[in-house]
Amino acid sequence: MKTQTRETSNQITEGVIWKQLLFFFFPILFGTFFQQLYNTTDAVIVGKFVGKEALAAVGGPASTLINLLIGFFMGLSSGATVIIAQYYGAKKDEDVRKTVHTAMALSIAGGAVIMALGILLSGAALRAMNTPEEILSLSAVYMRVYFLGVIPALIYNMGSGILRAVGDSKRPLYFLILSCAANIILDILFVTILKMGVVGVAVATALAQVISALMVLVTLMRTQDSYQLFLREIRFSPTLLHNIVRIGLPAGIQSTMYSASNLIIQSSINAFGTDTIAAWTAYGKVDGIFWMIMGAYGVSITTFAGQNFGAGRYDRIKKSVRICLGMAALTSVLLSVIVLAGGRIFFGLFTDDAGVIAIGLGMMRVISPSYITYICIEILGGTMRGCGDAILPMLMTCVGICVLRVIWNLAVVPLRPEVSTVAFSYPLTWSVTSVLFIVYYLKGGWLRRCRGMSR
Repeated sequence: MKTQTRETSNQITEGVIWKQLLFFFFPILFGTFFQQLYNTTDAVIVGKFVGKEALAAVGGPASTLINLLIGFFMGLSSGATVIIAQYYGAKKDEDVRKTVHTAMALSIAGGAVIMALGILLSGAALRAMNTPEEILSLSAVYMRVYFLGVIPALIYNMGSGILRAVGDSKRPLYFLILSCAANIILDILFVTILKMGVVGVAVATALAQVISALMVLVTLMRTQDSYQLFLREIRFSPTLLHNIVRIGLPAGIQSTMYSASNLIIQSSINAFGTDTIAAWTAYGKVDGIFWMIMGAYGVSITTFAGQNFGAGRYDRIKKSVRICLGMAALTSVLLSVIVLAGGRIFFGLFTDDAGVIAIGLGMMRVISPSYITYICIEILGGTMRGCGDAILPMLMTCVGICVLRVIWNLAVVPLRPEVSTVAFSYPLTWSVTSVLFIVYYLKGGWLRRCRGMSR
């Protein structure tokens, strides 16, 4: 296998900005698409072959709780991606090597903790969310089986983050394609042939995650570059772990706050019954088209900013922000049009229930036109994290999105208890938080402080 060598020029710090952003963006985008397909396949198969209760069980409260635990670790692990990108851009090979092994140790330890929490607390957490009785047991079983495979999932995500940090966004794409294909085949086998229901979906997902973890581990072990992985050297380096946590913990807290606010929203949705939960689950998969693209922009700009910050190319950071914002704005408008125009078709992929589809279309009409109001949060926040400024962006996101969203659902929704009132919390909080990010980016002096801390 051909590996990247340090003799080749680093196009992220030297190439044409818009071209390098796109070269990096598209593999991430396609990879995220297959990640979304990975998750959507579960919903489609159980929705079509098991029923709307199974659809609600795998994608409603269970999915929200899984995202709460997994999201915290993924935010925490983003600190490793930023640190590796900065060291790689600065050509500090020994620091890259040590950070890679510390990051993998964090994946294993973090995965063990999340697995234990997920298995032990899933039932109680589902009850606390007012999960309807008809899906409670199905959701609990799905979660417990899912969490048995969480360590391989975290190893894969950390390994992919390491590869992207050094500029390799293609191989994570290939791994996702293969694991997605495995997941689809296993879903069909376990659900449609062996009739295992939601348990079959969870087992298929866990096995596919093992496959993806093995592929990324082999790739890291075979490379000859500074990020080569040696199993015997996987251990914590206290100083580097501190650096990872310093940048990653705010992102982890932010992700947890996101998930906590989504728990409040999911609880509000649960009160409307199984049809609404199923519609919310299906819309979440349609809405995932937007999130996968914005996430790809976010990862791209974070890595781009991190490597250029490490190389001292601050002018390229500011130029890349303008270019990336333009691309994200165009994409968000286009997606709003596509999702609104094809809404009924999209929902028809998940269910034939007319009531569920009608509820989902109502949600879509509230949220989808406002996609453009979110882009500054992703692009500006990703840039700041890439340069090492993580705390204030986290606070702005937590207050502007999470806290405001909770206040809206606890104070306003009871006054007008409709699904559209719950859905409106999204465009409202995106708009407020985007204004905060724009002001901070232009007037906050964040880059100057990051430069001072790096000396």
